[in-house]
Amino acid sequence: MSGKKETRKILILDQDADSAQRLSHQLEFIEYEPRTLSSPELLESMGDLSDYSSILVANFHGIVAWAEKLRSSRENCPPLVLLLGNQPADISQEEIDNNFVGCLKSDIRYGTLSDILHRSKVRGSANTAPAKEGTQNPELFRSLVGNSRSVQRVRKMIDQVAPTEATVLILGESGTGKEVVARNIHYYSNRRNKPFVPINCGAIPGELLESELFGHEKGSFTGAVGARQGRFELAEGGTIFLDEIGDMPLTMQVKLLRVIQERSFERVGSNKSIKSDVRIVAATHRDLETLIEDGRFREDLYYRLNVFPIEMPPLSSRAEDLPLLVNELITRLEHEKKSSVRLTPAAMMALCNYDWPGNVRELANLMERMTILHPYGVVDAADLPPKMAPHGRALNESREESEPAAPATGANGMSMVSGMPAVPLNNKPRLPREGIDLKQHLTDIEISLIEQALDECSGVVAHAANRLKIRRTTLVEKMRKYNIQRPEEVS
Repeated sequence: MSGKKETRKILILDQDADSAQRLSHQLEFIEYEPRTLSSPELLESMGDLSDYSSILVANFHGIVAWAEKLRSSRENCPPLVLLLGNQPADISQEEIDNNFVGCLKSDIRYGTLSDILHRSKVRGSANTAPAKEGTQNPELFRSLVGNSRSVQRVRKMIDQVAPTEATVLILGESGTGKEVVARNIHYYSNRRNKPFVPINCGAIPGELLESELFGHEKGSFTGAVGARQGRFELAEGGTIFLDEIGDMPLTMQVKLLRVIQERSFERVGSNKSIKSDVRIVAATHRDLETLIEDGRFREDLYYRLNVFPIEMPPLSSRAEDLPLLVNELITRLEHEKKSSVRLTPAAMMALCNYDWPGNVRELANLMERMTILHPYGVVDAADLPPKMAPHGRALNESREESEPAAPATGANGMSMVSGMPAVPLNNKPRLPREGIDLKQHLTDIEISLIEQALDECSGVVAHAANRLKIRRTTLVEKMRKYNIQRPEEVS
């Protein structure tokens, strides 16, 4: 790729060794390369600082004058971040705004750290690479990259719930990054120094799931040649991530409910109760409310798990984040020394117009495939898979254009949605000569269909969501977005 490679180096200036070490560990965890200095004087002996993306400096007497001198004497001085710690700052807010990109207090949360590092990259004159929402370990953070409202909301919810002991239920389509959220919740919790233990409840046969979760004693079943700890024991003091909880058999749901209620369990083949101090984070791509109606998921377990729900948005709903995600994935591939590519504007536009049924996972696979097919090359729209390339859609549209248009129908020849000429359902809508506000037109259609579904279902949101073939939480979000009030439910 062209341009200077983005640096991951950060300087920490803090005479408090313990504080500097804690911050250093946090930065290392998200794949930055921190270097600690015990005093600002040591910085003067260093040469060019352009290899560092930021300087995180603890507050000290005379820091404003020091910061002004540093910035004026160093041509490529990285942006400064003020570390306030627990002590009050002896400088005004105006002085902070003029000399620092932000402040970090002693209780550092992911959202605050991510935002400040992002602002630091944007402001840094030495960094010519496109600014991205943090350059973190992709396995942990790549699905959270973006500036869309939905992703910002997820990051804020992580920041709010991580320090608590609340059980979290993460909802969303496959490939949206539910485990990414779970790992963030664990990392920014008070249990971060204890294990994070994931288990996919849908990938383990039902008859073996109890042993996987709770362990077993020697001879408890055929093949149990020795005692074995289960995932709950391995996660003691930490967090257990129950992925695809919607696929858990009903018999296991009962036993999991007991563990949540009593904070204890027994190994298979044992009657000895084992105390459990584990935080539970569960996730599923299924609609648990529908499973409850079908008798395939226990309602009491649902309410135990659904203390703090987090809805992961599908990639198709946040197309504005695609450029940031693509850049983040390319950076990861460069970091792993696999390869790199550049995308033309036409290729990026094609990706933004694609539906992404596989979400971020599908995008990651695509970018890796492109680096293999076009190492250090330029990818145009024609180089993308046919289902993503715009010429495939153009061909279909040209075929539809060749079909004769049927006359408009309706009582007044106009659509009730937006005044557009009405056409039969089997024909393609026609663009009026005067043009159209496409965004508003589609919004009007969506609002009209939502209101119709609510009217037909007597205001029952769950039933209206089924009529619209979307999740209930998605419908609630759209109703909030468009300020749609549901009609009174029929008693």
